[in-house]
Amino acid sequence: MQTASKKVINGWAMYDWANSVYNLVITTTFFPIYFTTITHSDTTGDNVSFFGRTFVNSALYDYSMAAAFMLAALLSPILSSIADTRGNKKRYLMLFTWLGGLSCCALFNFKGPDPSVEYGAIFFILATLGYCGGLVFYNSYLPEIAAIEDRDRISARGYAMGYIGSVLLQLIGFALVVVKPFGIDGGMPVRITFLLTGLWWIGFAQITFMRLPASKATVQQHSASALTEGFRELKKVYAQVKVMPVLKRFLRGFFFYSMGVQTVMMAATIFGSQELGLPADKLIMAVVAIQVVAVLGAWGIARLSGKFGNLPVLMVVVILWMVICLVGYRMQTATDFYILAVVVGLVMGGVQSLSRSTYAKLMPETDDTASFFSYYDVVEKLSIAIGMITFGYIHELTGSMRNSVLALIAFFFTGLIWLYAALQKQKRLTTGS
Repeated sequence: MQTASKKVINGWAMYDWANSVYNLVITTTFFPIYFTTITHSDTTGDNVSFFGRTFVNSALYDYSMAAAFMLAALLSPILSSIADTRGNKKRYLMLFTWLGGLSCCALFNFKGPDPSVEYGAIFFILATLGYCGGLVFYNSYLPEIAAIEDRDRISARGYAMGYIGSVLLQLIGFALVVVKPFGIDGGMPVRITFLLTGLWWIGFAQITFMRLPASKATVQQHSASALTEGFRELKKVYAQVKVMPVLKRFLRGFFFYSMGVQTVMMAATIFGSQELGLPADKLIMAVVAIQVVAVLGAWGIARLSGKFGNLPVLMVVVILWMVICLVGYRMQTATDFYILAVVVGLVMGGVQSLSRSTYAKLMPETDDTASFFSYYDVVEKLSIAIGMITFGYIHELTGSMRNSVLALIAFFFTGLIWLYAALQKQKRLTTGS
């Protein structure tokens, strides 16, 4: 196949520009700091009541995130399989975009002095579901619009666009928090940022919807319900993955190292706030620095993969993540946090972009791209859910997030072993030995 026109490619990458603001503004920066701040009280400290049960507020944030990813993992295989068989993946991409964007807007009403923790957690979960669900259909377009030799480069372009766009909105939010224009004060600047996130996401996604081609149905005549056909498609993908030794091993490795990568990214600001006592403005600037460096990281690692191969480069990146966790466990000062943030930025964009393009390279030529990327998405979302639950549970059990960070090394190490197994299998298949 040939790579699509520049207009289509840029339209596809624009969705990263649109939805990445959620991942940065909501899950990484403003919302976790805001959530733990307004749910803290002088009487109960960091303990909050959620539907009658008491949690540490930061752990409740972790559990809410895990619940959203678990729900996305359960729904996406059915929806994406339906999208393949009926050729309406763009419609589902639009559906999840509106769900996520409007849920971000709804967080504007999550406010103190007596916040409804249930309200905030529910709309946070819905926003996360919109983000996760949309990514399935967005990612599944990659093998449809890009030739196999262009997938690393185009995948990296999407992530770069996402980082640039999200940094712009991050800076707008930072200006609102620091400058407090028009006399706004208290939590209003952050809540306005939540509203802007939803509007940005929905607004810029319209460019993607206009430029992406309509997908074709893989089944012209339907003999069963959409739900039944959806499960059939998922079962078909699973059967193909089982007999592809390199892809199977890569997915196992991806499952484990994703537990660590995503958890570090989502818990970093809470760690800096509660373990190191860093102020919100310093944390926001650190995250902006991470995003800027991540653009260079995504581009640089894509270049390295072209020279040394995807799997060897991924293995080196995973080793770097293990070092990051070890240093994070021991760090004590704000300077330590900022230096480590730069290193995280270098490997963060690269590992995400390269994982996506590696899967696109290893998967078979097929029209069921949404179903295959749904399988990839389920693996990732389940790993994130387990990682966040583990992080929150160890924090509650031991009273320190440092122990949670240290435990993530085990996930990275297991992922490294499976990547090595995939590389060795790939070499044997290539040489015929």
